[in-house]
Amino acid sequence: MTQHFLCMADLSPAKAADLLSLAHQIKRDPNAYRQVLAGQTLGMIFQKRSTRTRVSFEVGMYQLGGHALFLSSQDIQIGRGETIADTAQVLSRYVDGIMARVFGHDVLEQLAAHGSIPVINGLSDLLHPCQTLADALTLAEKWSPAGSFDPGVLKGRKLVYVGDGNNMAHSLLYTGAVFGMDVTIVAPRGYWPDLGVMDSARKVAAETGATLEVTADTIGGVRGADCIYTDVWASMGQEEEAAKRLADFAGFQVDAQMMARANDDAVFMHCLPAHRGEEVSAEVCDGPQSIIFDEAENRLHAQKAVLVDLMKRD
Repeated sequence: MTQHFLCMADLSPAKAADLLSLAHQIKRDPNAYRQVLAGQTLGMIFQKRSTRTRVSFEVGMYQLGGHALFLSSQDIQIGRGETIADTAQVLSRYVDGIMARVFGHDVLEQLAAHGSIPVINGLSDLLHPCQTLADALTLAEKWSPAGSFDPGVLKGRKLVYVGDGNNMAHSLLYTGAVFGMDVTIVAPRGYWPDLGVMDSARKVAAETGATLEVTADTIGGVRGADCIYTDVWASMGQEEEAAKRLADFAGFQVDAQMMARANDDAVFMHCLPAHRGEEVSAEVCDGPQSIIFDEAENRLHAQKAVLVDLMKRD
């Protein structure tokens, strides 16, 4: 049966920990993996523009000995109405895997259902698991004892996400649940995460002991945080709502005062791109607690682990 990477909740806690350990190993010794995917090609479908997703997957495939093929939705027949099912079946005859960065999550599900090769969720409006896998790798590196790497250090830590209950909030809930990490979403009412996602994430959390919460309290919500995380208030496709969102999120900026309510050694994370002066102050984004560029780098290593896991031939 073909395996896919569409949602963090598809991974067991043991599998998720193994992926992090593989990512850490690839990062530490990249030369050992130079030809793991030799002769293989990844088709990359982009309905949404990207910096980190495109570059990290393209570079990752090259560093693993394979090739990545950029497929804008306007450059292939999806842009002219060809069905997702037909596209999946055709690409399955040409390439060895598909990474897709799309609007509707159903596009990924259809690619996986109708194709015969692995499908990786590069982002959808519902979920962004590649980002949160990289986030987990970054935090595990940060919190592991010096000279070691242990995904188990995530368990019991508190991550607070301040901002829109979007695909990032959803994936952080699932990721926290899988690793046993407590996650609090701090957002204005009306911008809370999808109830279906909350329910399914809590079922996973029940098995790992994680606590998942949602609140509009910017003071109590961040108290005791080991990590404060944010994202832009208006995502791609929501530009017309930007002015309203700017007003609705007043008071939810991650600034020095908010960071001071977290634990003294708390770190700041952002999936990028960042709008300094909106969801985060420049003082925090570029300050000593920020690990945003370690996080961005780890997109490459985490995704290489996913590619190796899904596409390596026996």
